[in-house]
Amino acid sequence: MTPETALQLLDYAAVAVFAVTGALVASRSQLDVVGFIFIACLTATGGGTTRDAILDRTVFWVADPVILAVATAAAILVFFTAHLLESRYRALLWIDAFALAAAVPAGVAAAQASGQDWPIVIVMGMVTGCLGGLMRDVVCNEVPLVLKQGELYVTCAFAGAGTAVLAGVAGAPEMGALAACALVVLVLRAGSLAFGWRLPVYRTRPPQPDQPKRGP
Repeated sequence: MTPETALQLLDYAAVAVFAVTGALVASRSQLDVVGFIFIACLTATGGGTTRDAILDRTVFWVADPVILAVATAAAILVFFTAHLLESRYRALLWIDAFALAAAVPAGVAAAQASGQDWPIVIVMGMVTGCLGGLMRDVVCNEVPLVLKQGELYVTCAFAGAGTAVLAGVAGAPEMGALAACALVVLVLRAGSLAFGWRLPVYRTRPPQPDQPKRGP
């Protein structure tokens, strides 16, 4: 499989799964079918669009408009089936985990195909994985998953992209490095959801009471 084919397949996978998450958030906001399509497309393409703009590449859905058709189909499917889910939010979290695991390797592959150095490769993996979901949550007035207190999200993207870079340095084939990236992202995100894995968060100290003045 050529790198171009691998990147295209990763983009399709990330688009389809992220579009489902966007449509699920739209269902929680009780939008109409056009709203579903808009949020699904925004979620599915937001990270990749930002990535391609930064890398000065042709934006992936402009080069391949079928991407928009995939996102639209996912949105319409969810519009008619979301009511069947017992907990749409729980489903959203898990589907989003798989979307993140597809999007981060797509960002890594795009940066590597552009000949970027390893810091840019890591950042583009994080951008591709995180920005679409961030846009989705902000537009729908939800607390962004990427900013939830202590929850592993951006950390998963960083760790996955870093794994791909290290695997490449160690001589792993490109597809093996991307598979390792996806696995690390998915395991960390699943652990956060299933077992409550967290990073420590900053906590301010409570203000100290005024000390009584002492006499001379």
